[in-house]
Amino acid sequence: MTLRRAQFRAADGPAQCAAIARQIIAGKLQNSRNSLLRGARESEISDFKSQISEATDALARQIEALGRWTPDELREPGAVDRLRGAEGMGSATYFGVFALLLKQQRDEFSFTTRSRRPPRDRINCLLSFLYALVRHDCIAGLTSIGLDPFVGYLHAERPNRPALALDLMEEFRPWLADRLAVTLINRQQIGPDDFKVREGGAVEFTDAGRKRVIKAYQERKQEKLTHPLLDQEFRIAQFPFVQARVLARHLRVDLPDYIPFVPK
Repeated sequence: MTLRRAQFRAADGPAQCAAIARQIIAGKLQNSRNSLLRGARESEISDFKSQISEATDALARQIEALGRWTPDELREPGAVDRLRGAEGMGSATYFGVFALLLKQQRDEFSFTTRSRRPPRDRINCLLSFLYALVRHDCIAGLTSIGLDPFVGYLHAERPNRPALALDLMEEFRPWLADRLAVTLINRQQIGPDDFKVREGGAVEFTDAGRKRVIKAYQERKQEKLTHPLLDQEFRIAQFPFVQARVLARHLRVDLPDYIPFVPK
């Protein structure tokens, strides 16, 4: 069976589609929780630590609930929709305390909730731009090994929507894009002058701000991390390609489950 045929068959099979979606969500929530745990350790304000700890406890419960799904539940009609609801609840928990990770420029980068198309504040503009960079890398990783980036499992298929790339990038959002955003703000490597407000309230980068973020992202991608499944060190730039290969191994039945990347 060719890889793409296996990919399409899994997408059309309710149980396997739901099983892959569950793994994607579990990886995202675990990485979100780890990012918050790190933020709690670094926070100097006890009230912030307490609020972040409440969120990490809630995420732990949500991850445990995902792990209790049985094969029969994964086969039930509407399982993927229920999993999407679990992902939405986890994201709300995470972003509910995300602003507490900021140590500097809190007023300039005030944040209450995710806003997209268009972003309505500076931090949402920064996050959306970083997500677009990660999505581009995930499309490249999937395409390089022969997977179709437009046929996914968690994200619904729509015209011109790279559903599988959106699936793959979920586990990268917290530890790569979100952490880089927090670092750039806390180190004051990016500031209010790097953004402009269009008529209607949409926030976008200046040319200089966009270049500054791209440079920081490319530098971050040169750092190295050890992959716990493969017990091998890779540059961060390689991880979308590595995880695409892990997904391919699962689709070829070399791995019983898709294993998302959770940095130690």
